[in-house]
Amino acid sequence: MFITFEGVDGSGKTTQLRRLQTFLQATGRSVICTREPGGTPIGDQVRHVLHDVANTAMTPVAEILLYSAARAQLVGELIRPALARGDLVLCDRFYDSTFAYQGYGRGLDLELLRTVTRFATGGLTPDLTVLFDLDSERGLARRTQGGDEMNRMDRQTHDFYRRVRSGYHALAAREPARWAIVDADRPPDAIFATLCDLVVDRLGALPPS
Repeated sequence: MFITFEGVDGSGKTTQLRRLQTFLQATGRSVICTREPGGTPIGDQVRHVLHDVANTAMTPVAEILLYSAARAQLVGELIRPALARGDLVLCDRFYDSTFAYQGYGRGLDLELLRTVTRFATGGLTPDLTVLFDLDSERGLARRTQGGDEMNRMDRQTHDFYRRVRSGYHALAAREPARWAIVDADRPPDAIFATLCDLVVDRLGALPPS
């Protein structure tokens, strides 16, 4: 099974992914965790270029092609082999981030993005995508208060992040069977309980952790 985590930065999705990994491994399942962009040595090099605050001249088209290149490597080197072995794969962001950020946020053509994405992933689609829904300004405030390093994608306008959040909701409405929306403006333990219920429901009954 392939589960992806989406949401604006500061929504807590990365923390919840790690907690879910521990929970699932305690049930005896083989779990692989990865992230976008990155997840492979080649992808991590691309991630550095994408996140470098010095790269202010990067165009939206170059941006999407770099994200797609890292994604193609991740799918081919890590995700597909893991799924073929029967592993459960958890991924911090996947192609829906491209549609939300570069499509709705940057205004690139969504159909063109879908074509590029199908080529990069070979048509791989997550079984479940969890959207950690949070007001974008609150998410950025969390990152600032937590002392997290701010990358190039964190330095966009508030209007940009509002478009991204609206884009996520549009994507979820388009494929409601794949998406689950979780209110991320709650205590972490409450969010985790909701997440576990969602995943257990998709996987079937799991033994107690």
